[in-house]
Amino acid sequence: MALSVNAPELNLIKLHKRNCMKNRNVAGMVTAMLGLCAIIAFFNAGMNTPILSWPLEAYLGVAFTIGWLTNMPTFLAYLIAALLFILIAVGLYKLGSWVYELVAR
Repeated sequence: MALSVNAPELNLIKLHKRNCMKNRNVAGMVTAMLGLCAIIAFFNAGMNTPILSWPLEAYLGVAFTIGWLTNMPTFLAYLIAALLFILIAVGLYKLGSWVYELVAR
């Protein structure tokens, strides 16, 4: 004898899974944004620059550090710095989604 699930119950299950996925995505985005803000604040700690300039200063500081330490061309240092920030954002997004999934169970 097969288990039967009527249509309203099936729709509720699908809706619940969809809402959990949305919540997981929101948790990942919030974690990524808070983590990036914290990293940018860490890079700009003690500097006398306006807060609106902090993201650019952090990016330029990372690019300068990469270029200076490795003696590579400038465009490559900027590219690697951008990829580094993207990689950090994706990693923090995955971490936030994973932690939400653990807590939501």
